[in-house]
Amino acid sequence: MAEETVPKWEGKSTAELKTTTPEQIWPFLAEFCNIDKFFPSVDTCYRKEGTTGQPGLVRYCESSTSWAIEKLLTIDPINHSLSYEIVENNIGFKGYVATLNVLAVEGDGCKIEWSFISDPIEGMKLEDFVSYLDNTLLFMAKKLEDAVRAQI
Repeated sequence: MAEETVPKWEGKSTAELKTTTPEQIWPFLAEFCNIDKFFPSVDTCYRKEGTTGQPGLVRYCESSTSWAIEKLLTIDPINHSLSYEIVENNIGFKGYVATLNVLAVEGDGCKIEWSFISDPIEGMKLEDFVSYLDNTLLFMAKKLEDAVRAQI
């Protein structure tokens, strides 16, 4: 009897930043091991192995109840894009790969797109996960804009 295959989850969240350009936002995302400054539930993030700014960089992220080890797969500073995978965690992610793109928009500002493909997360619905990402990305966008303003 053939094993039943469960379809992968796919989704995308976007957030517009009205006052900052891709060039201003990109360095914060490209850092990769500083997500604790922008992600609402991550308390600690640090480089575990690899070279900053290079594929293969591995970060460890932790909150009060969860942790994840994530590996940078690709990084493109020209097109302001990176992709990563969650390689180990205690929250139920399997086969999770995400891409972050920072895109220019007409006029001032930019847009961050966070797309993903993943095995279904046990105990969660796809719609609930996408809603979580939407809210997280909005929080991150505000924090990123604040970080840019603090530099000016």
